[in-house]
Amino acid sequence: MTASVNVICMKWGSLYGPEYVNNLRRGVARHLARPHRFVCFTDRAEGLDPEVEVFPIPDLGLPPGHGDRRWQKLSVFRPDLADLKGTTLFLDLDLVVVDALDPFFDLPGDFRIIRDDDLFRPKPLRRINPARDRFLHSVGNSSVFRFEIGAHSYILDAYLADPAAATRDYEISQQFQSAQLARHDHLDYWPKGWCVSFKNDCVPRGLSSFREDPSLPPGARIVVFAGNPKMTDVLEGRGQKWYRRIGETGWLRRAWEE
Repeated sequence: MTASVNVICMKWGSLYGPEYVNNLRRGVARHLARPHRFVCFTDRAEGLDPEVEVFPIPDLGLPPGHGDRRWQKLSVFRPDLADLKGTTLFLDLDLVVVDALDPFFDLPGDFRIIRDDDLFRPKPLRRINPARDRFLHSVGNSSVFRFEIGAHSYILDAYLADPAAATRDYEISQQFQSAQLARHDHLDYWPKGWCVSFKNDCVPRGLSSFREDPSLPPGARIVVFAGNPKMTDVLEGRGQKWYRRIGETGWLRRAWEE
């Protein structure tokens, strides 16, 4: 019998309503065949489906006076995370599940994450600083990552040892997280094309966007919204630019809402 796994998300404040959690849970239920728990860590549980397990947002453990919530996601690396144990997939709220999720659990490895560069087009100017370019190429995008509960508490420990230095030396938490994983030889990535960028992989490039509608690339399992436009903008018919049309996206809304 296949062991049960966890799928978790985090929602704080009012940026995302309960429909984001509910639709994410339904997408997971449609596309994950094995037994699983769907858990949301939140400070606002109103409107969540009964099938969503709700826990308070984990304590990050910051010292007094250092209340930067932008790095809150690192709290999932606590050695004790609610009552969860075992293999866990973290999903951001602003993404759409479009195909089977079981391969995300079947793929071997201690830790798996999106390579951030896989979501963006090449940036030639980055080569001016080769060391910086190499580091940024290694960074994982934390929209979708898999880990074992308690196995990577060294990430949170390193952050709490000097949070001021961490936020000074790294622009965002996923850079810090990736650096810690690399030091422990735990940084590995999803196959390219499993997680795709809506803007860069689904929307036709340049003038082609005025002739063709966005479409799902073959092999894609999750659509993420790296950079702009954001998922909310696309679902509400916004996000177009003078140089980029966003055409009919009914397939995306159906995948999110059904």
